[in-house]
Amino acid sequence: MFEGEIEADESYFGGARKGKRGRGAAGKIAVFGLLKRNGKVYTVAVPNTQSATLLPIIREQVKPDSIVYTDNYRSYDVLDVSEFSHFRINHSTHFGENHNHINGIENFWSQAKRHLRKFNGIPKAHFELYLKECEWRFNYSNIKSQISILKQLVKGSLV
Repeated sequence: MFEGEIEADESYFGGARKGKRGRGAAGKIAVFGLLKRNGKVYTVAVPNTQSATLLPIIREQVKPDSIVYTDNYRSYDVLDVSEFSHFRINHSTHFGENHNHINGIENFWSQAKRHLRKFNGIPKAHFELYLKECEWRFNYSNIKSQISILKQLVKGSLV
């Protein structure tokens, strides 16, 4: 469970490149993400990005009284009257002021999309597995820790 300073954001993956991009684009998979500042990321594919979908995820993954940073998307309005301290960043005027930014989770989206692009399309049935791989790579970005964890997994499965 995350606590402290948390960045929350949604992103959209897949679908055709022509026409509308981002929210509301047809054929895209909506993904919600939480990032502990200087820590780990948590992602989940969601059916939509409405408040009723996102708030239960936030409550399940983030401890009360944590500081949650978001953009101005209206689905985050419910955080203003919740058990969290909520700060917004308006991307149309600037990307961050001191601690008030969501650059960390935006960095994760960029890395994940770059990693997934090389597969030239992923079946929707397997998308979450690829997404969780991106999450794992981000959370254990030190190659030595990745090798150590993989060795432990191999030893555990061979015993």
